[in-house]
This record gives sequence, structure tokens and C-alpha cells, in this order.
Amino acid sequence: MTPPLLSRRRAAAALVALPACWTGARAQPAAPRMLTPRQTEGPFYPVELPKDSDADLLRNGSAVYARGQASWIDGVVSDPSGRPVRGATVEIWQCDEAGRYHHPGDGGRADPSFQGFGRVVVGADGRYRFRTIRPVAYSGRTPHIHFKVKLAQRELLTTQMYVQGDPGNERDFLWRNLAPDARAALTVAFRSGAGGLAAHFPIIVNA
Repeated sequence: MTPPLLSRRRAAAALVALPACWTGARAQPAAPRMLTPRQTEGPFYPVELPKDSDADLLRNGSAVYARGQASWIDGVVSDPSGRPVRGATVEIWQCDEAGRYHHPGDGGRADPSFQGFGRVVVGADGRYRFRTIRPVAYSGRTPHIHFKVKLAQRELLTTQMYVQGDPGNERDFLWRNLAPDARAALTVAFRSGAGGLAAHFPIIVNA
């Protein structure tokens, strides 16, 4: 009969050895995440960037925009392995509550108190945040916000973000032609939060 002390020692040695057997399964790298789908830039990227082009689109200089549903939009810019893309520039542009862009091709009739364009440079954590309005529909398009991501002189992504559950999505030619996984990546929920609505839009790019 094996002495109890020896049995306990053998059991302890077996337990120590077990992680070596499991290491192979645990050490497998995570599968790369899907890149954020590209979409057309559209006709209304600013011809000339506004003097006020910070992250708050509800203030244009000293003017305050009070129309629409105030919203916070945030996210993280990362690569397919999940590493933040430090130093990336995130730009957004969109129409005002009346469906007008700050662009000569749209008649130049946008509300001057709405900035319409914003830009931020992300830090080591890859996070960005904008203050704007929930996007609205205009001339046959479902509500959307345009996004562009750059790193130094390289343009990494141009795309559009959509509103989850908006009835105009099914009628929109760009949204309708997206594959299901691409729709899921570009369509986000706007939920009630502190200071208005809030939406989270993660961005995954090859950097």
C-alpha cells in the first residue's frame, strides 16, 4: 500500500504538469477581427476644412447648434489583432438637421451654427469621441455619418455609419447592398444616455 504522503506528492506533481498539456490550446492566437467595411466617400467631403474642426460639431466658433438630437459617438481604432492604432486621425462629416451639408455642391445652405465636420487624433488607447447630432435622412439616403481614418499620409479607411432600426435603411441602395456581416459592422444603436443619445462605433483597420 502506497504511503499517504507519497500519494499526495505524486498527485501534486501531476497537477503541476497539467498546465503544460493545456498550454497548446490556451496559447492559440485570437482569430483576426473583420476589417470595418469600406464605403463610398460621397460627394460632400469638405472642399476646404472649416476653421473650427474639433470634436464638437454642435459648436461652430462661438455659435451653438440647438437643433436635432444631441449625441455622443465614440469608439476605438484598432488593427485586426485588437491593438490600438496610436496617432490615427478620425474625421466625420454629416448634414445638419435640415439635410444640408457645408459644401458648394449642396447649395451652401447648411446652418452656419452646425460645424458639420470634426476631426480628432487618437492616443495610445485608440479612443475617439465626437459630440454631434443623430444623423438624419436627406434626398433618398437613410441617416448616416461619413467616417475617414488616416495615419500620417496614409488613408486607411473611408466608410459610413448607419442607425440601427431606422426605417430608411431597407430603402437605401448602399445599406441594402451590404452583406449581413458588413451591415452589422456599420449599423449601430443610438441609446439614451447622459447629455443626450450615445452610440459606439469600433473601427478596425490595417495599419
